[in-house]
Amino acid sequence: MIPSMRSLTAEEYVEAFKSFLDHSTEHQCMDEFNEEQMPNIVAGITRLCHCMSHKTERASLLLGDFLPGVDLKMIRILQAVHPGVFIDNEIVEPNPQHVAAYKELVNQAPDLQNVSFIWHQLTSLEYEQQVKEKGTHKKFDFIHMIQMLYRVEDIPNTIKFFHSCLDHHGKLLIIILSDSSGWASLWKKYRDCLPATDSGHYITCSGITEVLQRLGAQHRVYELPSGWDITECFIEGDALGGRMMDFLTGTKNFLGTAPPALRRRLQEALCQPECSSTRDGRVIFSNNLSMIVVES
Repeated sequence: MIPSMRSLTAEEYVEAFKSFLDHSTEHQCMDEFNEEQMPNIVAGITRLCHCMSHKTERASLLLGDFLPGVDLKMIRILQAVHPGVFIDNEIVEPNPQHVAAYKELVNQAPDLQNVSFIWHQLTSLEYEQQVKEKGTHKKFDFIHMIQMLYRVEDIPNTIKFFHSCLDHHGKLLIIILSDSSGWASLWKKYRDCLPATDSGHYITCSGITEVLQRLGAQHRVYELPSGWDITECFIEGDALGGRMMDFLTGTKNFLGTAPPALRRRLQEALCQPECSSTRDGRVIFSNNLSMIVVES
Protein backbone atom coordinates (compact mmCIF):
# COMPACT_ATOMS: atom_id res chain seq x y z
CA MET A 1 0.00 0.00 0.00
CA ILE A 2 1.34 3.45 -0.94
CA PRO A 3 1.49 5.69 2.16
CA SER A 4 -0.69 8.79 2.12
CA MET A 5 0.73 12.23 1.37
CA ARG A 6 1.46 14.53 4.31
CA SER A 7 3.12 17.85 4.99
CA LEU A 8 6.73 18.09 6.17
CA THR A 9 7.38 18.30 9.89
CA ALA A 10 9.62 21.11 11.14
CA GLU A 11 12.60 18.72 11.30
CA GLU A 12 11.95 17.34 7.82
CA TYR A 13 11.63 20.85 6.46
CA VAL A 14 15.08 21.75 7.78
CA GLU A 15 16.61 18.79 5.92
CA ALA A 16 14.75 19.57 2.68
CA PHE A 17 15.63 23.25 2.96
CA LYS A 18 19.32 22.38 3.28
CA SER A 19 19.18 20.50 -0.02
CA PHE A 20 17.77 23.65 -1.60
CA LEU A 21 20.44 25.94 -0.15
CA ASP A 22 23.27 23.57 -1.12
CA HIS A 23 22.23 23.57 -4.78
CA SER A 24 20.93 27.10 -5.29
CA THR A 25 22.56 30.52 -5.50
CA GLU A 26 20.19 31.98 -2.91
CA HIS A 27 22.94 32.88 -0.45
CA GLN A 28 25.23 34.18 -3.18
CA CYS A 29 22.38 36.38 -4.40
CA MET A 30 21.88 37.81 -0.92
CA ASP A 31 25.63 38.29 -0.50
CA GLU A 32 25.68 40.32 -3.71
CA PHE A 33 22.86 42.50 -2.40
CA ASN A 34 24.62 42.93 0.94
CA GLU A 35 27.87 43.98 -0.69
CA GLU A 36 26.40 46.31 -3.31
CA GLN A 37 23.36 47.85 -1.63
CA MET A 38 23.29 47.29 2.13
CA PRO A 39 26.02 49.80 3.11
CA ASN A 40 24.09 52.65 1.48
CA ILE A 41 20.79 51.43 2.92
CA VAL A 42 21.97 51.25 6.54
CA ALA A 43 23.93 54.50 6.17
CA GLY A 44 20.56 56.23 5.96
CA ILE A 45 19.52 55.15 9.45
CA THR A 46 19.93 58.54 11.12
CA ARG A 47 19.68 57.43 14.74
CA LEU A 48 22.60 55.10 14.14
CA CYS A 49 24.58 58.01 12.74
CA HIS A 50 23.70 60.03 15.84
CA CYS A 51 24.95 57.17 17.99
CA MET A 52 28.41 57.45 16.48
CA SER A 53 29.10 60.48 18.66
CA HIS A 54 27.27 59.05 21.68
CA LYS A 55 28.85 55.65 22.25
CA THR A 56 26.56 54.67 25.12
CA GLU A 57 23.39 54.84 23.04
CA ARG A 58 22.05 51.61 21.58
CA ALA A 59 20.89 50.80 18.09
CA SER A 60 18.13 48.20 17.84
CA LEU A 61 18.02 45.49 15.21
CA LEU A 62 15.28 42.87 14.74
CA LEU A 63 16.11 39.91 12.51
CA GLY A 64 13.43 37.32 11.90
CA ASP A 65 14.26 34.43 9.58
CA PHE A 66 16.17 31.14 9.41
CA LEU A 67 19.35 32.31 7.65
CA PRO A 68 21.73 33.15 10.50
CA GLY A 69 24.74 33.41 8.21
CA VAL A 70 23.01 36.19 6.28
CA ASP A 71 22.01 37.87 9.55
CA LEU A 72 25.56 38.00 10.82
CA LYS A 73 26.83 39.43 7.53
CA MET A 74 24.25 42.23 7.85
CA ILE A 75 25.39 42.89 11.42
CA ARG A 76 28.99 43.17 10.25
CA ILE A 77 27.92 45.65 7.56
CA LEU A 78 26.16 47.73 10.24
CA GLN A 79 29.31 47.63 12.35
CA ALA A 80 31.46 48.72 9.41
CA VAL A 81 29.16 51.59 8.42
CA HIS A 82 28.54 52.70 12.03
CA PRO A 83 31.67 51.80 14.04
CA GLY A 84 31.30 51.87 17.81
CA VAL A 85 27.51 51.54 17.84
CA PHE A 86 26.06 48.93 20.21
CA ILE A 87 23.64 46.66 18.31
CA ASP A 88 20.72 45.22 20.26
CA ASN A 89 19.73 42.28 18.05
CA GLU A 90 16.46 40.40 18.51
CA ILE A 91 15.68 37.19 16.61
CA VAL A 92 12.15 35.90 16.01
CA GLU A 93 12.21 32.27 14.82
CA PRO A 94 9.81 29.43 15.76
CA ASN A 95 11.99 26.49 14.70
CA PRO A 96 14.23 25.35 17.61
CA GLN A 97 16.77 23.83 15.21
CA HIS A 98 17.21 27.13 13.44
CA VAL A 99 17.58 28.95 16.76
CA ALA A 100 20.21 26.44 17.90
CA ALA A 101 22.12 26.81 14.61
CA TYR A 102 22.10 30.59 14.96
CA LYS A 103 23.37 30.45 18.54
CA GLU A 104 26.19 28.12 17.48
CA LEU A 105 27.27 30.55 14.76
CA VAL A 106 27.26 33.40 17.26
CA ASN A 107 29.43 31.36 19.64
CA GLN A 108 31.93 30.86 16.82
CA ALA A 109 32.08 34.57 15.92
CA PRO A 110 34.34 36.39 18.41
CA ASP A 111 34.51 39.42 16.09
CA LEU A 112 30.93 40.44 16.93
CA GLN A 113 31.81 43.12 19.46
CA ASN A 114 29.15 45.41 20.94
CA VAL A 115 26.32 43.10 19.87
CA SER A 116 23.70 41.59 22.18
CA PHE A 117 21.32 38.80 21.18
CA ILE A 118 17.78 38.23 22.42
CA TRP A 119 16.09 35.04 21.20
CA HIS A 120 12.34 34.72 20.69
CA GLN A 121 11.41 31.16 19.74
CA LEU A 122 8.05 32.34 18.43
CA THR A 123 6.17 32.80 15.18
CA SER A 124 5.81 36.38 13.99
CA LEU A 125 2.16 36.31 15.08
CA GLU A 126 3.07 35.05 18.56
CA TYR A 127 5.69 37.77 18.84
CA GLU A 128 3.17 40.41 17.75
CA GLN A 129 0.62 39.16 20.30
CA GLN A 130 3.26 39.17 23.04
CA VAL A 131 4.26 42.74 22.25
CA LYS A 132 0.64 43.91 22.28
CA GLU A 133 -0.17 42.06 25.53
CA LYS A 134 2.83 43.57 27.30
CA GLY A 135 2.10 47.01 25.88
CA THR A 136 5.81 47.51 25.14
CA HIS A 137 5.93 48.53 21.50
CA LYS A 138 9.68 48.60 21.04
CA LYS A 139 11.03 50.58 18.10
CA PHE A 140 13.73 49.24 15.79
CA ASP A 141 16.14 50.93 13.42
CA PHE A 142 16.33 47.97 11.09
CA ILE A 143 13.99 45.00 10.62
CA HIS A 144 14.34 42.29 8.05
CA MET A 145 11.94 39.59 6.92
CA ILE A 146 13.85 37.19 4.67
CA GLN A 147 11.82 34.56 2.82
CA MET A 148 9.40 34.16 5.75
CA LEU A 149 6.07 35.63 4.62
CA TYR A 150 5.05 32.40 2.85
CA ARG A 151 4.18 30.88 6.25
CA VAL A 152 2.35 33.90 7.66
CA GLU A 153 -1.44 33.67 7.90
CA ASP A 154 -2.27 37.37 7.61
CA ILE A 155 0.40 38.93 5.42
CA PRO A 156 -1.02 42.51 5.21
CA ASN A 157 -1.44 42.85 8.97
CA THR A 158 1.97 41.27 9.65
CA ILE A 159 3.66 43.81 7.37
CA LYS A 160 1.61 46.62 8.92
CA PHE A 161 2.64 45.59 12.45
CA PHE A 162 6.37 45.29 11.75
CA HIS A 163 6.34 48.51 9.76
CA SER A 164 4.84 50.20 12.83
CA CYS A 165 7.82 48.88 14.83
CA LEU A 166 10.27 51.02 12.86
CA ASP A 167 11.85 53.99 14.58
CA HIS A 168 12.13 57.35 12.83
CA HIS A 169 14.11 56.84 9.59
CA GLY A 170 14.23 53.09 10.21
CA LYS A 171 14.29 50.53 7.40
CA LEU A 172 12.31 47.34 6.82
CA LEU A 173 13.90 44.85 4.40
CA ILE A 174 11.61 42.23 2.88
CA ILE A 175 13.20 39.54 0.70
CA ILE A 176 10.67 37.58 -1.32
CA LEU A 177 10.56 35.64 -4.59
CA SER A 178 10.42 37.77 -7.71
CA ASP A 179 7.51 37.79 -10.14
CA SER A 180 10.08 36.74 -12.76
CA SER A 181 10.97 33.57 -10.83
CA GLY A 182 10.00 30.05 -11.79
CA TRP A 183 8.11 29.85 -8.51
CA ALA A 184 5.77 32.63 -9.67
CA SER A 185 5.03 30.80 -12.92
CA LEU A 186 4.60 27.49 -11.09
CA TRP A 187 2.20 28.98 -8.56
CA LYS A 188 0.13 30.97 -11.06
CA LYS A 189 0.09 28.77 -14.15
CA TYR A 190 0.67 25.25 -12.80
CA ARG A 191 -0.88 25.39 -9.34
CA ASP A 192 -2.88 22.23 -10.07
CA CYS A 193 0.44 20.35 -10.09
CA LEU A 194 1.09 21.15 -6.43
CA PRO A 195 -0.40 18.92 -3.72
CA ALA A 196 -2.79 20.12 -1.01
CA THR A 197 -0.09 19.22 1.53
CA ASP A 198 1.85 22.32 0.43
CA SER A 199 0.59 24.67 3.14
CA GLY A 200 2.51 27.80 2.20
CA HIS A 201 1.09 30.97 0.71
CA TYR A 202 1.91 31.56 -2.93
CA ILE A 203 3.08 35.15 -2.76
CA THR A 204 5.70 37.03 -4.75
CA CYS A 205 6.98 40.60 -4.92
CA SER A 206 3.89 42.15 -6.52
CA GLY A 207 1.69 40.86 -3.70
CA ILE A 208 3.94 42.60 -1.17
CA THR A 209 4.22 45.89 -3.06
CA GLU A 210 0.41 46.01 -3.34
CA VAL A 211 0.19 45.81 0.46
CA LEU A 212 2.83 48.53 0.85
CA GLN A 213 1.00 50.78 -1.60
CA ARG A 214 -2.22 50.40 0.41
CA LEU A 215 -0.28 51.30 3.55
CA GLY A 216 1.19 54.33 1.82
CA ALA A 217 4.68 53.05 2.68
CA GLN A 218 7.52 54.37 0.55
CA HIS A 219 9.62 51.53 -0.81
CA ARG A 220 12.17 50.54 -3.42
CA VAL A 221 12.58 47.16 -5.13
CA TYR A 222 15.88 45.57 -6.14
CA GLU A 223 15.74 42.54 -8.47
CA LEU A 224 18.53 39.94 -8.36
CA PRO A 225 18.87 36.75 -10.44
CA SER A 226 19.22 33.41 -8.67
CA GLY A 227 19.08 29.78 -9.77
CA TRP A 228 18.46 26.33 -8.30
CA ASP A 229 19.90 23.21 -9.92
CA ILE A 230 17.02 20.69 -9.83
CA THR A 231 18.48 18.15 -12.28
CA GLU A 232 18.26 15.31 -9.75
CA CYS A 233 14.49 15.81 -9.47
CA PHE A 234 14.18 13.98 -12.79
CA ILE A 235 16.43 11.01 -11.91
CA GLU A 236 14.37 8.03 -10.80
CA GLY A 237 15.20 6.95 -7.25
CA ASP A 238 17.70 9.75 -6.60
CA ALA A 239 17.73 10.63 -2.87
CA LEU A 240 18.77 14.26 -3.41
CA GLY A 241 16.10 14.71 -6.04
CA GLY A 242 13.57 13.34 -3.59
CA ARG A 243 14.54 15.87 -0.92
CA MET A 244 14.37 18.67 -3.49
CA MET A 245 10.86 17.67 -4.52
CA ASP A 246 9.88 17.48 -0.85
CA PHE A 247 11.03 21.08 -0.38
CA LEU A 248 9.38 22.23 -3.59
CA THR A 249 6.02 20.71 -2.65
CA GLY A 250 6.15 20.91 1.17
CA THR A 251 5.37 17.19 1.17
CA LYS A 252 7.18 14.28 2.82
CA ASN A 253 8.39 11.75 0.23
CA PHE A 254 6.43 13.40 -2.56
CA LEU A 255 7.90 11.14 -5.25
CA GLY A 256 6.95 8.03 -3.27
CA THR A 257 3.46 9.06 -2.18
CA ALA A 258 2.04 11.29 -4.91
CA PRO A 259 -0.12 9.74 -7.65
CA PRO A 260 2.01 9.03 -10.75
CA ALA A 261 -0.02 11.44 -12.88
CA LEU A 262 0.62 14.29 -10.42
CA ARG A 263 4.36 13.54 -10.35
CA ARG A 264 4.52 13.61 -14.14
CA ARG A 265 2.55 16.86 -14.39
CA LEU A 266 4.79 18.60 -11.86
CA GLN A 267 8.00 17.39 -13.50
CA GLU A 268 6.70 18.57 -16.88
CA ALA A 269 5.77 21.96 -15.41
CA LEU A 270 9.23 22.35 -13.89
CA CYS A 271 10.78 21.94 -17.33
CA GLN A 272 8.73 24.72 -18.92
CA PRO A 273 10.85 27.68 -20.13
CA GLU A 274 9.06 30.12 -17.82
CA CYS A 275 10.19 27.97 -14.87
CA SER A 276 13.61 26.60 -15.80
CA SER A 277 16.45 26.74 -18.30
CA THR A 278 18.99 24.11 -19.36
CA ARG A 279 22.72 24.78 -19.01
CA ASP A 280 25.35 22.19 -19.86
CA GLY A 281 22.76 19.46 -19.51
CA ARG A 282 21.63 20.68 -16.07
CA VAL A 283 18.10 21.92 -15.30
CA ILE A 284 18.27 25.29 -13.51
CA PHE A 285 15.06 26.47 -11.87
CA SER A 286 14.66 30.25 -11.70
CA ASN A 287 14.88 31.39 -8.08
CA ASN A 288 15.04 35.14 -8.79
CA LEU A 289 14.63 37.32 -5.69
CA SER A 290 13.18 40.74 -4.95
CA MET A 291 14.71 42.83 -2.18
CA ILE A 292 12.15 45.40 -1.00
CA VAL A 293 13.47 48.23 1.18
CA VAL A 294 10.65 50.01 3.04
CA GLU A 295 10.99 53.39 4.71
CA SER A 296 9.47 54.12 8.13
